[in-house]
Amino acid sequence: MLEASNNNELPAIPGKRYFTIGEVSTLCDVKPHVLRYWEQEFPQLKPTKRRGNRRYYQRQDVIIIRQIRGLLYEQGFTIGGARLRLVSESAQEDITQSGMLVKQLITELEDVLRVLKA
Repeated sequence: MLEASNNNELPAIPGKRYFTIGEVSTLCDVKPHVLRYWEQEFPQLKPTKRRGNRRYYQRQDVIIIRQIRGLLYEQGFTIGGARLRLVSESAQEDITQSGMLVKQLITELEDVLRVLKA
Protein backbone atom coordinates (compact mmCIF):
# COMPACT_ATOMS: atom_id res chain seq x y z
CA MET A 1 0.00 0.00 0.00
CA LEU A 2 1.16 3.54 -0.61
CA GLU A 3 2.85 4.95 2.47
CA ALA A 4 1.62 8.24 3.93
CA SER A 5 5.15 9.66 4.09
CA ASN A 6 5.53 8.95 0.38
CA ASN A 7 2.36 10.93 -0.35
CA ASN A 8 3.72 14.03 1.37
CA GLU A 9 6.95 14.08 -0.66
CA LEU A 10 5.43 13.56 -4.10
CA PRO A 11 3.13 15.98 -5.95
CA ALA A 12 -0.59 15.24 -6.13
CA ILE A 13 -1.79 13.26 -9.14
CA PRO A 14 -3.82 15.57 -11.43
CA GLY A 15 -7.30 14.53 -12.54
CA LYS A 16 -6.28 13.52 -16.06
CA ARG A 17 -6.99 10.29 -17.89
CA TYR A 18 -3.56 9.79 -19.48
CA PHE A 19 -0.04 10.88 -18.54
CA THR A 20 3.11 10.90 -20.67
CA ILE A 21 6.28 9.24 -19.44
CA GLY A 22 7.74 12.68 -18.70
CA GLU A 23 4.75 13.63 -16.54
CA VAL A 24 4.89 10.31 -14.67
CA SER A 25 8.61 10.78 -14.18
CA THR A 26 7.95 14.12 -12.48
CA LEU A 27 4.94 12.86 -10.48
CA CYS A 28 6.84 9.84 -9.14
CA ASP A 29 10.37 11.32 -8.95
CA VAL A 30 11.75 8.51 -11.11
CA LYS A 31 13.72 8.89 -14.34
CA PRO A 32 12.04 7.77 -17.61
CA HIS A 33 14.58 5.03 -18.30
CA VAL A 34 13.80 3.55 -14.87
CA LEU A 35 10.07 3.54 -15.71
CA ARG A 36 10.78 1.68 -18.96
CA TYR A 37 12.87 -0.86 -17.04
CA TRP A 38 10.14 -1.33 -14.44
CA GLU A 39 7.67 -2.10 -17.23
CA GLN A 40 9.78 -5.15 -18.03
CA GLU A 41 10.11 -6.24 -14.40
CA PHE A 42 6.58 -5.64 -13.09
CA PRO A 43 3.72 -7.21 -15.08
CA GLN A 44 1.24 -4.84 -13.38
CA LEU A 45 2.66 -1.92 -15.39
CA LYS A 46 1.04 -1.86 -18.81
CA PRO A 47 0.98 1.66 -20.22
CA THR A 48 -0.98 2.19 -23.41
CA LYS A 49 1.31 2.59 -26.41
CA ARG A 50 0.22 4.75 -29.31
CA ARG A 51 1.79 6.05 -32.49
CA GLY A 52 5.55 6.03 -32.46
CA ASN A 53 5.54 3.72 -29.40
CA ARG A 54 4.70 6.66 -27.13
CA ARG A 55 3.66 5.54 -23.67
CA TYR A 56 0.54 6.84 -21.97
CA TYR A 57 0.04 5.91 -18.34
CA GLN A 58 -3.29 5.93 -16.53
CA ARG A 59 -3.90 7.00 -12.94
CA GLN A 60 -3.74 3.38 -11.69
CA ASP A 61 -0.32 2.99 -13.35
CA VAL A 62 0.94 6.09 -11.52
CA ILE A 63 -0.30 4.69 -8.20
CA ILE A 64 1.44 1.36 -8.86
CA ILE A 65 4.66 3.16 -9.81
CA ARG A 66 4.52 5.09 -6.54
CA GLN A 67 4.04 1.82 -4.67
CA ILE A 68 7.02 0.27 -6.47
CA ARG A 69 9.11 3.37 -5.75
CA GLY A 70 8.23 3.17 -2.06
CA LEU A 71 9.08 -0.52 -1.86
CA LEU A 72 12.42 -0.15 -3.66
CA TYR A 73 13.72 3.21 -2.51
CA GLU A 74 12.20 3.66 0.93
CA GLN A 75 11.66 0.14 2.28
CA GLY A 76 14.75 -1.39 0.68
CA PHE A 77 13.13 -4.23 -1.24
CA THR A 78 14.90 -5.86 -4.19
CA ILE A 79 13.15 -5.93 -7.57
CA GLY A 80 12.14 -9.56 -6.98
CA GLY A 81 10.95 -8.84 -3.45
CA ALA A 82 8.91 -5.84 -4.58
CA ARG A 83 7.36 -7.92 -7.37
CA LEU A 84 6.34 -10.62 -4.87
CA ARG A 85 4.99 -8.03 -2.46
CA LEU A 86 2.79 -6.44 -5.14
CA VAL A 87 1.50 -9.86 -6.22
CA SER A 88 0.69 -10.85 -2.63
CA GLU A 89 -1.09 -7.51 -2.01
CA SER A 90 -3.10 -8.06 -5.18
CA ALA A 91 -4.01 -11.59 -4.07
CA GLN A 92 -5.11 -10.29 -0.65
CA GLU A 93 -7.36 -7.72 -2.32
CA ASP A 94 -8.87 -10.45 -4.52
CA ILE A 95 -9.57 -12.63 -1.48
CA THR A 96 -11.19 -9.72 0.37
CA GLN A 97 -13.37 -8.83 -2.62
CA SER A 98 -14.37 -12.48 -3.06
CA GLY A 99 -15.34 -12.73 0.59
CA MET A 100 -17.48 -9.62 0.34
CA LEU A 101 -19.15 -10.98 -2.80
CA VAL A 102 -19.94 -14.28 -1.09
CA LYS A 103 -21.47 -12.46 1.91
CA GLN A 104 -23.59 -10.34 -0.43
CA LEU A 105 -24.78 -13.45 -2.30
CA ILE A 106 -25.70 -15.19 0.96
CA THR A 107 -27.71 -12.16 2.08
CA GLU A 108 -29.55 -12.00 -1.25
CA LEU A 109 -30.30 -15.74 -1.20
CA GLU A 110 -31.64 -15.46 2.36
CA ASP A 111 -33.92 -12.63 1.20
CA VAL A 112 -35.17 -14.77 -1.70
CA LEU A 113 -35.78 -17.67 0.69
CA ARG A 114 -37.85 -15.40 2.99
CA VAL A 115 -39.93 -14.22 0.02
CA LEU A 116 -40.53 -17.80 -1.13
CA LYS A 117 -41.59 -18.91 2.37
CA ALA A 118 -44.07 -16.04 2.68
